[in-house]
Amino acid sequence: MISSVRLKPLTWHPYIAPVELPEATPEQLDAMKVTPSAKKVSEYVRTLVHDPESYVARTVLFNAIMYVEGGLARPDRELGALGASIVNGCKFCAVVHARRHAELTKNDDVVTALYLERPEALAPRDAAINSFARRLSAAPSEAKEDDVASLRSVGMDDIEIIDLIHAVSIFGWANRLMHVLGHAESGK
Repeated sequence: MISSVRLKPLTWHPYIAPVELPEATPEQLDAMKVTPSAKKVSEYVRTLVHDPESYVARTVLFNAIMYVEGGLARPDRELGALGASIVNGCKFCAVVHARRHAELTKNDDVVTALYLERPEALAPRDAAINSFARRLSAAPSEAKEDDVASLRSVGMDDIEIIDLIHAVSIFGWANRLMHVLGHAESGK
């Protein structure tokens, strides 16, 4: 089992002051209604909502990719997000999606193997998803037909492959937003 320290939630600290809810404009308050979780509105959301129109566009797209019913299973989307976040060096997103994957699968074996850098311990489907997510994140132009073939070889159909590409790709964007707008650190 992975050390609880490795999956301990991180705290994200913005470089740009987040919008304070009592001072938010009606447009910003409306924009924050598309936030994907039922949890409180985070500092990250309140930082992005400085531009409510782009926040809504980004969040509607994010929700459609990560939370849509059908297609690629949620744990596989989370595994793609985790692989991308590891490559992109976004510790905050890596921890969030590692925890989500372990929660959805009720098992942390995949997360443990990735954090211990033992991808050979992964089941073939998980290994193919992780490998594809890492390759697409490290050098998108190098993801080729063979990479798609490896996903098909573990039983993925075209819709699942497209969903995985979307999940990995949006984390290229999400990780970059997290990095430039703030930093994460372990809670105290």
